[in-house]
Amino acid sequence: MTVHAPIPDYAAARQVMVDSQLRPQGVNDPAVIAAMSVIARETFVPEELRPLAYVDRAVPIGDGRSLPPPAVLGLLLTALTINRGERALVVGAGTGYSAAVLREMGVDVVALESSPNLAAEARKLGINVVEGPLEAGHGTAAPYDFILLDGAVEVIPGALIDQLKESGRLGGALVEDGITRLIVGRKAGGGFGFHSIADSATPALPGFKRPRTFTY
Repeated sequence: MTVHAPIPDYAAARQVMVDSQLRPQGVNDPAVIAAMSVIARETFVPEELRPLAYVDRAVPIGDGRSLPPPAVLGLLLTALTINRGERALVVGAGTGYSAAVLREMGVDVVALESSPNLAAEARKLGINVVEGPLEAGHGTAAPYDFILLDGAVEVIPGALIDQLKESGRLGGALVEDGITRLIVGRKAGGGFGFHSIADSATPALPGFKRPRTFTY
């Protein structure tokens, strides 16, 4: 006889995520909390990994990529101070979870993904995805009020900054000296300045490695 594990109560798991991960780690924007409380994160991970959808760590989604921990997204969206009706670019949208949360918040979202497989999965979940190299952004729909890097990068390409409106914001995870920190910054006068908000074990996005200098 085959014994099947009970199907998790995902609605309850989402509430536990909010109470034990998001709020204690500083996610206090009511709109972020509300959106992450209703979007079914489990549908954005492979079926066999759905019981892990709400754990406080990254969850693999295929093609060498992972969904960042819930608090990573919550902290970045809180720090970005998002308003309904804004236009955003999600870079490295994966299967579309972050884009779905932003859409629930009333944001006009462009989801950019370089993996055809992940883009196809996102489309099955109702996410409108454009495909292309992540580091190039998606200039066709620019300028954006803000850009979300849905993973860690070693460099922030100028092409992405160029696609922000003046005073537009960018949030993501930046790797410096082997340490990954969540950062949020703003475009001003063609330049870009940022500050870090937390250290974080955020999975990397492809295409953003810092050029290696030659040494003897």
